[in-house]
Amino acid sequence: MGPPTPTLRLERRCWRAGDEVVCGIDEVGRGAWAGPVTVAAVVPGPRHLPGVRDSKVLSPAQREVAAAGVRRWARGIAVGHASHEECDELGMTAALRRAGLRALEGLAAAGLEPDRIVLDGSFDYLGLGSRVVTVVRGDASVLSVAAASVVAKVTRDALMAEEGEHFPPYGFESNRGYPAPVHQAALAAYGPSAIHRRSWVFMDGLCWGGLPPAPGRLF
Repeated sequence: MGPPTPTLRLERRCWRAGDEVVCGIDEVGRGAWAGPVTVAAVVPGPRHLPGVRDSKVLSPAQREVAAAGVRRWARGIAVGHASHEECDELGMTAALRRAGLRALEGLAAAGLEPDRIVLDGSFDYLGLGSRVVTVVRGDASVLSVAAASVVAKVTRDALMAEEGEHFPPYGFESNRGYPAPVHQAALAAYGPSAIHRRSWVFMDGLCWGGLPPAPGRLF
């Protein structure tokens, strides 16, 4: 039995209740050791879009195809980032909120102010109260959230591939800043790059290359 197919059931309930603009939101990069955390917001079209799943169950090629379909189908798409510096300075919850609010600002600039926000997970890191509906594993069941997961993943992967060209030893083009063996070996050999999150606990015991760590430890 394959993975579940996300549907528009929740979005349609919101539309019937009077919410004209509904958007799904998902993030990627929360557990990475380097690079930004990225949040995508997608305002879905009125009809079902086949081929879109939680980004984690799609291959890179399938994600690219799905993302292209989402861009044609969606009424609106916006992406927000919080940089590695902001992840260090703010902590992850506040960094997610900043990235999410930037994505929502992008929708608003396009004339799409959401009446209802469907957020993947169980915690409203956006802090927007009754406008937000949290759905555990929403990326597997809610089509707009699955679409947001795909857009966020494809967007951040492309950014990290570009960073890989600037920092070849770390393999960012393949591991996207997550703790893969090549990444960990490069950290042990060379210390942190300019885009590493310096307050994360993995920094303990690494060579610093003359750069001080950020105060405190987060993860």
